[in-house]
Amino acid sequence: MKIIVVTGMSGAGKSSAVNYFEDIDYYCIDNMPPELLLSFADFIVKSDNVINKIAVSIDVRSGELFSKFEDCINALHAPDVDLKVLFIDADDDTLINRYKETRRRHPLDYEAKGNIYKAIEMERNVTLAAKNMSDYYINTTDMSISDLKQRLKEYFSEGEEEMSVSVVSFGFKHGIPKDADLVFDVRCLPNPFYIPELKHKTGLDDDVYNYVMNSAEANEVFKRIDDLIEYSIPLYEKEGKTRLVVAFGCTGGKHRSVSFARRISDKLSGMGINVRTEHRHISL
Repeated sequence: MKIIVVTGMSGAGKSSAVNYFEDIDYYCIDNMPPELLLSFADFIVKSDNVINKIAVSIDVRSGELFSKFEDCINALHAPDVDLKVLFIDADDDTLINRYKETRRRHPLDYEAKGNIYKAIEMERNVTLAAKNMSDYYINTTDMSISDLKQRLKEYFSEGEEEMSVSVVSFGFKHGIPKDADLVFDVRCLPNPFYIPELKHKTGLDDDVYNYVMNSAEANEVFKRIDDLIEYSIPLYEKEGKTRLVVAFGCTGGKHRSVSFARRISDKLSGMGINVRTEHRHISL
């Protein structure tokens, strides 16, 4: 069983880290008191490891209970438990600016009597032992969220976060897909709808597909779109994106868009990319 304990300074990015682990299929729990982690891990072990990857955040929001952090982590080390502690940090000025931007109260605000500088100083003292025993340390002072995700990917992904591409065909008369990242309009190409023997077929039929794709214009449009998609995928991956939605639209969503979605799906699959294809308006 894998357990990742996320701890560190408030405002440094612990929530973003937990969100990352959730995206790669860890069972995530936020703000768990240290002693509860022992009971929870024992419960999971006795449940035949139905859950085998867990990420929990434990920090000063636990109040006095956080003093048990070190003892509980030491007690969890066992042959059947792969336990790692991740400490997320940032410098004081960065933490203060983030609190000003979000207008959130620091967890130790009451004890520090509203003094954010004092609260951060207190938290550094309280979390020092956790920092010293951490397996991984990330300072997010000069990091964006995508930078943090990339660092977490380097440490923890183990090949689990491959980019998947959803290729969607749609009809503009039914509306543009709201979840699309890239939208391509192929209404500039000849429309099989006006060919009587093709009108009631779709781009999944070879005669419609060949009609659309065999023209010089269609092949040039496809080449340019294909080049853009191939170039963009690594850039999206670098930014920490794990799912890309590419949409092709024509008037009704049955002929040209389906043909293009079909061809780009075949091309990306041939490159070893995980592709899912959906024709949203083909039956309307």
